[in-house]
Amino acid sequence: MINEATNLFSVKNKVALVTGASAGFGEHFARVLAANGAKVVVAARRIDRLEKLVSDINTSGGHAHAVLMDVTDSASVAAAFESTESTFGTVTLLINNAGVADPKPLHKSSEATWDFVSDTNLKGVWTVAAEASRRMISAKAEGSIINIASVLGLCTSYGHGIYSASKAGVIQVTKHLALELANNNIRVNAICPGYFRTEMNSDYFDSEHGKQYIQSWPSKRLGTMDEITGPLLLLASDAGRYITGSSLTVDGGFLLKSH
Repeated sequence: MINEATNLFSVKNKVALVTGASAGFGEHFARVLAANGAKVVVAARRIDRLEKLVSDINTSGGHAHAVLMDVTDSASVAAAFESTESTFGTVTLLINNAGVADPKPLHKSSEATWDFVSDTNLKGVWTVAAEASRRMISAKAEGSIINIASVLGLCTSYGHGIYSASKAGVIQVTKHLALELANNNIRVNAICPGYFRTEMNSDYFDSEHGKQYIQSWPSKRLGTMDEITGPLLLLASDAGRYITGSSLTVDGGFLLKSH
């Protein structure tokens, strides 16, 4: 039986939790999922920044709820899931997006730098995925977990050693979780974005050095947020029902000439 594409990529009635939803990819993912029928819970440490997002989604006819979450704190994570379940029910779609960066060359980095980056980017992914999967299994619910890694988990770049290591870890964690959770009908995949314009990087990419860097890539441009919408919906919906343990690169060819 061949389904219409609109039905195949639907996330209607799924309960989605998006971490790091206060800006950038997280905010975009939340808006996309809500616009396509999911009940969306947006999570971040800066919960005040989530209020407008929730208001926009609800005003547009969607369903959204905000929760405070620090992905490095297991008690905070558990409390956020409790609030989510009280509002919408069991999370069946997790977008593990929260992440940080602190670019420094090796000789200027410190143990504190390592802990700051790896605790959020790697430990946080593991902590939130573990909590989500325990609850999905308990509810006997099919689910999908999408971890947001990076092209720098597949290559590296000057000053990004710790960040690259953390994102490489996310890719390996994704494979391991996919292996362990397959028998529970929980799929686990990663998206590895290249460079997209966000609040965090716009100043750099508007600088002369940033513009020159862009010109060294095969596509010679940044990605736009709409260009990561399709990959997200593929892995979130039944269109990706037989995809698990994969890392999907969305980079405009950046890795074809990585630095």
